Amino acid sequence: MNLDLFSVMVMTALVVNTSGVLFIVETIIRRDEGAGRIWSIGFLAAMLTTIAYVLWTEMPGVAWPIAVGNAAFVAGTGCMWLGARAYNGRRMVAASAVVVLAVGGAALATMLDPVGGDWAGATWMFLALVAFAGLGAAECLRGALLESRTAWVLATVLAFQAIYFIARTSAFLIAGPDSTLFQGVFGTGNTAMLTVVLTIVAVVVTSVLRASRAPVRGYGPVAHGDRKDGIVPIAAFERDLSDVCSRAAWRSDLVGVIAIRVEDLDQISTAFGSEVARAVTDAWRAGVRRHAPSNAIVGEDGPTGLLVAMVADSPATARRNAGVIYRGLFDDLGKVGGGVLPVVGVGVSLSDTAGYDTEALVRIARDAARRAAASVETSVLVGDER
Repeated sequence: MNLDLFSVMVMTALVVNTSGVLFIVETIIRRDEGAGRIWSIGFLAAMLTTIAYVLWTEMPGVAWPIAVGNAAFVAGTGCMWLGARAYNGRRMVAASAVVVLAVGGAALATMLDPVGGDWAGATWMFLALVAFAGLGAAECLRGALLESRTAWVLATVLAFQAIYFIARTSAFLIAGPDSTLFQGVFGTGNTAMLTVVLTIVAVVVTSVLRASRAPVRGYGPVAHGDRKDGIVPIAAFERDLSDVCSRAAWRSDLVGVIAIRVEDLDQISTAFGSEVARAVTDAWRAGVRRHAPSNAIVGEDGPTGLLVAMVADSPATARRNAGVIYRGLFDDLGKVGGGVLPVVGVGVSLSDTAGYDTEALVRIARDAARRAAASVETSVLVGDER
């Protein structure tokens, strides 16, 4: 069955707008913030893109629908990158300015293109899409997103978009937009079909990622010195640990860091609801604080991790303290969430092997906790400097 261009664009607009509306409505209902809001802006831009291109098919020779569509297309992909940066807690001002400039540049390039026509400003738009899709894919493979396997799917979607538009740009510049190669492989119809598939996948993935943040929202970074439920922010924890290490080094005392990671919070939130995930999170945080040694420092370590710093009499004492935390957490988590138990991994690092380097102690404990969470043999592992 062959569809004319108008029918293809209407079908694309229907799918994209339906997906976008669902995501935006859910964002409003959840009173989401941060990455969810930025992704909502991205889907809103995608909706505007499809509407503008539908108008373009019915208004041949008019430049402004193309300019609006190109600019909104760039804005939508740029917001996917910005949302990933917000999810990872990275700075947004400079990146946001880059996206705004690129969106303005796409509109101006279209309106001022000396050749004009249906492909006015296409080169600028293609290059911007390649850049933002590539940056978004890279951002999904770092920080908090790297710890979520769901984010790997979003990275794949954005990477595929970047690769596709690299090929499309090459065909556009080398063979031309009227060539058989470009029209047969990278034409508007094929690109519209690809957009439908990628949009559906992106909506599902970003919805899951947003849901994974629901149980931990409200536990974000706090000001230095402000202890929220007895747990200090990561910056304050690292400063306190550095001070402990510097004093312990003089006396050759043993410093230990215990990392506690809770996996599957995003799956629990999606399958059983944010209330169950919130209860599990509250029990986990309170349990670590309750079962840690009374003189220990407890600090944040991202949305699914906590760190405990202490001075121990011996390596055996440090390992025993880690075991007490794990067993206590297992009992506490069994009492909440209707029997839903997340995967818990506990890792330990010691200054007798890692030295009194704060970064090394934290890094080794984190790595050991990740391996413990993935291990079927043990849930408490002692890391070693390699």
